[in-house]
Amino acid sequence: MVSVKEKIAYGLGDTASNIIFQTVMMFLMLYYTDVVGLSPAVVGTMFLAVRIFDAVTDPLMGNLADKTHTRWGHFRPYLLWLSLPFAIISILAFTTPNLEGTDKIVYAFTTYTLLMVAYTAINIPYCALGGVLTSDVKERVTIQSYRFVFGMLGGVIVAGCTMPMVEYFGQGDAAKGYQYTMTAMSILGFVLFLLCFLGTKERIQQPKEQNIPFTQSVKALIKNDQWRTLCLAAFFLLTGQVLRLTLAVYYVKYYLGRDDLITLFMTLGVAASMLGCALAQPLAKRFCKIKAYISLQVIAAAICGFSYFISEDQLVLAFTAFILWKFFLDMATPLLWAKMADTIDYGHEKTGVRITGLVYSGVIFFIKMGVAVGGAIAGWLLSFYSYQADVVQTLDTQHGILLSFTVLPAFGSLFVAYIMKKYTLTNQVVENIQSKLTTRVC
Repeated sequence: MVSVKEKIAYGLGDTASNIIFQTVMMFLMLYYTDVVGLSPAVVGTMFLAVRIFDAVTDPLMGNLADKTHTRWGHFRPYLLWLSLPFAIISILAFTTPNLEGTDKIVYAFTTYTLLMVAYTAINIPYCALGGVLTSDVKERVTIQSYRFVFGMLGGVIVAGCTMPMVEYFGQGDAAKGYQYTMTAMSILGFVLFLLCFLGTKERIQQPKEQNIPFTQSVKALIKNDQWRTLCLAAFFLLTGQVLRLTLAVYYVKYYLGRDDLITLFMTLGVAASMLGCALAQPLAKRFCKIKAYISLQVIAAAICGFSYFISEDQLVLAFTAFILWKFFLDMATPLLWAKMADTIDYGHEKTGVRITGLVYSGVIFFIKMGVAVGGAIAGWLLSFYSYQADVVQTLDTQHGILLSFTVLPAFGSLFVAYIMKKYTLTNQVVENIQSKLTTRVC
């Protein structure tokens, strides 16, 4: 049984991760277009290129973590080793040096690449850590619920504090404001990663006799059909989610015409996410977690589609729709991550190879591909609809922002719902697999 104290400690690691991840999703494109002065098409292309490169490094990092042996375990040490470098690189990514033309693009490309690599190096071991805290199927959902509640707390900090802190620190200088804001948030993230390291313990160990080449591990991974299903679902989920979240600030600023409400809009959305994540565990107790996950995706898609018909003067309805979307969509998030731990047991029983870090890094690879594609599509669509920074947008541009913010993400959730019909690892199936593994060891 994992104590509440340890679950909280594990969750604080996701608070730290989300301080950066949510900042990237919510504000990085706006920072690049409206502060640095890069075109949205350039930013979209940069997002795609860097995130594809970053995603390729995920399996390598997962394999490295699996093969790491220290007195602290396989995965925990990386929280200790990388928390400070991650904080420093985060600050550099939101620093605007006095550069012009191509030099600005090179600096943005370099720092963003370093940020994504650092995020991979610390986040892959952190995610894998959640799979070795316990073997109990129900406890896995609980741990992931704690994780994402605290992860969303990081989102609340970002959504609620970023713009006010930028204004406070910058005093009219947005570039300085973003730099100082990210400095404060990076220090907080550094401390939280250390608390996560100190407060957790790895209990499930890799088989001592297992020391196989990387290529063999990859072959075993590919044979895991349930893992492949999760990967495909994760890709479409993040493509739609990131597209919608990236365009959320543009939706409020340019379609609703209320840039003064951006902070409130994003904060309420993240608060709804926290509540949704908290309710995932009781939901999983009452209903089949697979059917529940599919139903939540369908509901999220319906809300997105409905949002298209909300006019710019219906502020309360626009806010309500976004809050409900975040609530239902993120209620499903802990269920997805609990399923990843289940696929590890499934793959171990099917192939005889246990590859915790590689399983998580493989799913995260597709998550990042979804993030890359979603962010790139957002930039390309803004360019296609002739978006111009900090000016009143044309009616065609406003309609393009609305369409991209509502209808397109709905298709992402519908694709996820369809894909997850192929997932078969119910609680009973996983418990039977674990029983077989225990018998095999004995």
